[in-house]
Parts: sequence; C-alpha cells; structure tokens
Amino acid sequence: MGNLLTVENLCVDYVTGDGGYIRAVDNVSFSIAEGQSLGLAGESGCGKSTIAYSLMRLHRPPALISGGSIRIDGQDILAMSEQELQLFRWNDISMVFQSAMNCLNPVVTMEKQFFEIFKYHGITDNKKIARKKAEELLSIVGIPAERLKDYPHQFSGGMRQRAVIAMALALKPKLLILDEPTTALDTVVQRDILKRIYELKEQFKFSILFITHDISLMMEFCDTIAIMYAGKIVEQAPAYKILHNPSHPYTYGLKNSFPSLKGEIKYMEGIPGTPLDLKCIPKGCRFQERCFRACKECSVKEPEFTRNKESFFYCHNPLQL
Repeated sequence: MGNLLTVENLCVDYVTGDGGYIRAVDNVSFSIAEGQSLGLAGESGCGKSTIAYSLMRLHRPPALISGGSIRIDGQDILAMSEQELQLFRWNDISMVFQSAMNCLNPVVTMEKQFFEIFKYHGITDNKKIARKKAEELLSIVGIPAERLKDYPHQFSGGMRQRAVIAMALALKPKLLILDEPTTALDTVVQRDILKRIYELKEQFKFSILFITHDISLMMEFCDTIAIMYAGKIVEQAPAYKILHNPSHPYTYGLKNSFPSLKGEIKYMEGIPGTPLDLKCIPKGCRFQERCFRACKECSVKEPEFTRNKESFFYCHNPLQL
C-alpha cells in the first residue's frame, strides 16, 4: 500500500509586526497511506490545526508556508495556482472544521448549501439532481431528507456536525481532515459520530487525518498516532504502542492525563508547567522544563531522531527504546 499524502520538512511561520516571525510548525514530516487513519495529538498551540490548514493551502497572512513540501498522489500542493486549488479542495482533500455552526451559512437552507458545492465544483447545476445527491449524503449520516429545507440553527449540535461531514464527503475525497470534529459534543454523540465516520471510511476507502486533544478517543479510532509539542512531532507510533509503551515523556504525560473508565479511582496528575512560548525557544530539547526525565544533555542539544521498527521519537532519555 503506497502513501497517499507525504509531508516533508514543513515549516509554517507567522510574521510579526516588527518584521520578525514565529515558527508555528518546524520541519514536520509525516505520511498517510491509502486507507490509513493518522491521529495528530498535542496541547493547544502546538501546531496541529496549522498543519491541517497547510494541507489545503487555507492560510492567510500573517501565516506563511516558508519551507518543505506537501504531495498528495504525486501532486505538489504548494506549487498549485489558485485555479488549481479550487479544483483540488474538496475533490482530493476535504475538512471538517472545529465548529460546525461557523462553517454553515445561517441564512441559507441546507439544500442551497449542498447545491452550491455541486455547482461550483462542476458536478451539476441542475437543482433536482443536486437535491437527490444531497438526500443520499444526508441518509449516509442519518439525517432525514426533509431536513434539507431547514436552516442550520434548526439542527441540533450533533446534526450540524453530521451535516458538515456529509458536505465534506460530497465529492468523495481521498483524504478527510477532522479538526477537533466533536469538541462541543457530549461523549455519547462523539462516539456515535466518529463510529459513523470510520464506517464511511471503510465504505468509500478514503484516508483520515484526525486532530484532537483527546488522545484516549484517538487511540480508539486511529491506526497510527503522531504527538506534537511546540511545533514539532516528538513521537509517532502505532496506536497500541502509544497506549501501552510510549517512548517520549510528553506522550506519557498526555496519556496519563485522562482517567480510566475502569478500575480504581486514581488521582490524576497533569503535565506540570505551561506550553512553550514559541517566541522563546530554549537551547536543547523544547520539553526540558516540564520533563520528569530531563538530563544535562537535554539543555545542551536538540534530541536526535531515533527509529524503532514502526515508530520514531526525539528524546535523549526515552521511557522505551
């Protein structure tokens, strides 16, 4: 099975008012195979959503993709013109954003919003055909066809989220990006929506990039998980290894920040300190001030790349090799 998406040495900067810049994504590399689900986890501000926006070239100033390459099925995304991007978005990669209500036009019916997708991507400008296609998409996510006449505010939070997922699947993309798709929903609805997405993945054979803070949720639905800290991927491994034998202390801290649903009640300890200020990157390891395994070497030089079969990490003093 070949790679659908390949990202190499991606750098994304935010230009500051004084002419400088803050590097939000720093030399990040990863790939997603055809039909694979890759999870991207980390604290707020670590660069997860910045990567997602880079894959679809959705950044606007002061954000700037300053280095690296992004390829999907051999296509160089960073070399595409605006016209090429219009055809590329939603056809090859689509995205379910964090807040469904903010993605939907509140003064336009759901039927018209589906029609615009089909019209502007050259699928059809026939309203009857568009409605039939929209009905088929809504049935996939469990929404009755008659709700097409409604406005977004008439939908519950879970229904709006499912409607956005249906829109994201409208052109049968090769890769679906889920950026915190269930954050505002309760646990039962979260599981229901994610289960449905992964059933659709098996049906339509697309790949998934799943971005969330909830590493426990990610372990349940992803094949591989990448952990980000301060703009860098510090560990990537199969989900079972992240769950049972993480190598990086930050991964261990994230995993143990979530309570178990079974067994005795235990006192939870979060990761001490606060996320790194990207304007003040220290020499050596970026996680050193918050790490319970920090050693002298951590303050001297950046950790080197270490690969172990299906996984890799950057750490001077790992928990597991």
